[in-house]
Parts: sequence; C-alpha cells; structure tokens
Amino acid sequence: MDRDKLLTRIDDKACLDFLAQMVRHKSYSQTEGERKLAAFMAEKMKALGLEAELQPVEGERVNAIGRLRGTGGGKSLLFNGHLDTNPVTEGWTVDPWGGVVDDKFIYGIGVSNMKAGDAAYYCAVKTLVDAGVRLKGDVVLTYVVGELQGGVGTLAAIRRGVRADYFINSEPTDLQALTMHAAAFTFIIELTGVTRHLSKREEAVDAIMAACDLIPRLSAMTYSGAKSDEHRSINRVHVGVVHGALGKELQEWRPPQVADYVKIKGSGRYAPGQNEAQAVADMRRVLDELEKRFPGLKATITPEHVTGRPLMPAFEVAKGARIVKTINAAHEKVRGRKQPTGAITPPGYYGTDAGHFYKELGMEGIVCGPGGRYNTMPDERVDIPDYLDMVRMYLLCILDICEPA
Repeated sequence: MDRDKLLTRIDDKACLDFLAQMVRHKSYSQTEGERKLAAFMAEKMKALGLEAELQPVEGERVNAIGRLRGTGGGKSLLFNGHLDTNPVTEGWTVDPWGGVVDDKFIYGIGVSNMKAGDAAYYCAVKTLVDAGVRLKGDVVLTYVVGELQGGVGTLAAIRRGVRADYFINSEPTDLQALTMHAAAFTFIIELTGVTRHLSKREEAVDAIMAACDLIPRLSAMTYSGAKSDEHRSINRVHVGVVHGALGKELQEWRPPQVADYVKIKGSGRYAPGQNEAQAVADMRRVLDELEKRFPGLKATITPEHVTGRPLMPAFEVAKGARIVKTINAAHEKVRGRKQPTGAITPPGYYGTDAGHFYKELGMEGIVCGPGGRYNTMPDERVDIPDYLDMVRMYLLCILDICEPA
C-alpha cells in the first residue's frame, strides 16, 4: 500500500471545516451542549460506516463511542479525547464559537483543549474509509465527557468494556510524544496564629506573614521517592487560593488587628512511583519547619477529595514501547525530524484520561495531540499546519498498528 498516496488524499479544507463544526457546538462541561456534540459525533461516525453508540455516563451525560471493525488478525488502536470545554473568559477578540479560520490558525473555545485532537483522529479514519482501505485490527474512537471532572466519561467507557491493544490520547502536546505525566491532587492548608492589635503586633503570631513565608517554599518543592530526575521533573506544587483575616470566618472588618487565620488551597503533581501520602508527608515537613520559624503557629494540611469525582492518575510508557516507536516514526515521516519524546513540560504537568487507561487496564499508550501553546487563554487557537500534520500522523499510526488487510 502506498502510504504517500494515502497522505495526499487528506482533504485539508474538509478537515478544517469539520473541526470548525465541532467548535460551533457550545459544549461547556456538564451542559446540554456536550450531549448535543456527542450526538453529532455519533451521527458522523455512523455515516462513515462505523458502529457507533451514545454511552451513558452519569445523569444525562453521554460518551460517543465508535468502532471501525477490522477483518481480524491485527492489533487494535483506541483514540481518546474529551468533548467538554472550559467556559469562555474575558479578552476574546473573535467569536469563541465561530470556528474562525485565517491563514495561520483555527480559533475557538476548546479548539486546543481538545477538539483539534478529536477531529484529527476522525479525519484520519475518514480518509482511510473514503480510500477503501480495509484494516486487520479495529480502530476505536472514544469521544468522552467529564474529563474536566476527573475523567468520569473515560472511566464509564472502561467499565463498559471499551479497550484495545494500544491507545493514543489526543490532549494538546504540540505534536510532542508525552511518555509520562503527573498525577494530581488538591490540598487545603490552614494556618492559625495569635492575634493582637497592631500596636502590639510584636506579641502576635501573624498568619499572613507565615503564609507569605510558606508559599514560595511550596512553589519550589519536589517530592521524595522519585524514580529518576525525569520523574522528579514533573513534580510541582502550586497555591491557587489564599484567604487571610480574623478567625475561621475570615472577618475583614477589623484590619488594625493581626490576622490569626489563613486558608490556602492548592494543587500538587507527583510522578509515577510516587503517591499522595508521600507528597502530603513531604509538605507536612515543610509545615513543621514553618511552625519552628513562627513559634505559636499551628499548621495543618488536608487532601481534598470531591465525593463522586475521581482523581487523575499518573501515566507512563516506556520510550521503547511499540506505540511510542509508531508515533515517533509517523512524526519523522510527516515532519522530517525526530519527535521530542519524554516527560515534556508543560504537558507533563497535565492530568489526562491516559492515566485511567494506564491504571485501570494497564494499556500501552501515548499522549500526543495538536495544540497546547495557545491553550486555556483568550483567542484559544491551534496552528493549522499542526492540526493537519496530526491527521497525517494518526493515519500512519492506524496503518502501522492495525495493518492493512
């Protein structure tokens, strides 16, 4: 089979038009819009001749799952991406749902995270179907919801038997091959000091001053037990919320008094082989040192787990694994250079549904998708060449893993 000829069959305009149609669906997470987009994807997959269904997740939420059946004897490849998006923020200069395309970019809320990846694997399969290519192995397309709630959609798919020999998660990595990403958890730190009037603040234990001392130390932390320097490179602690005032009710009407209470909320990232208990213990040691620097201060740390919401697990695949070699080879053929591969940051700090396939099923996979550099920002966009090259790379990966019949 002439793979070069197949690559030339990819219709650039049709690929961009399809992605623009996806962008025009306002698929905010946990809204009717994500269900409508799932239905749209299921209809499009059925139109290609795929087996397709809307799979229940929770409440009225559904995944769109499609399967291109092979003739038998080949390995199966699963693509995974989420349909739900973050809300639009201030600062946009183009219509977030317009599917606007210019000479460099395609714009829209969620186009980077991660409708471009979603559309790329659909367009790769469509190109093969339109060319009459039959495959030995199955191609499974999963369009899930609830990635933004910890991956509830992908977990629902896994628990309903969706699986394959290999997977590609299409989260935005700027076409780099992400072989490892961190696990995520949320924590709450409470600092309790001793109040006095500002005239006697030398006698106080100022919780705000303690917080100011603590936060840079947290930001500089890595966790113990990392398997390697590469694993340690995706350790990170971030403080996102700080409230300080008088008492746990955070009374603000008396600023002449020294604040005796601060509540800090943040997120931690640790690598495969590390765990939340270790991470919290490491942070506890930092708090012990803080208490010594601020005699009389009491500091506590509590991991925050939302009932009914999973945590995003860590993900890892060997750099010599077949799926990694497959995506590396596809990148080199399409772009003419070696693909950056490893625990690449910033994507290495992501939480993705790849972690669930890795943890629940032990599946061998890779995270590689278009977009990333303009992710989660006003005028979110994806470079057109990156999107179209991703379609080409996915097509080559399907041919390599599933094999032409």
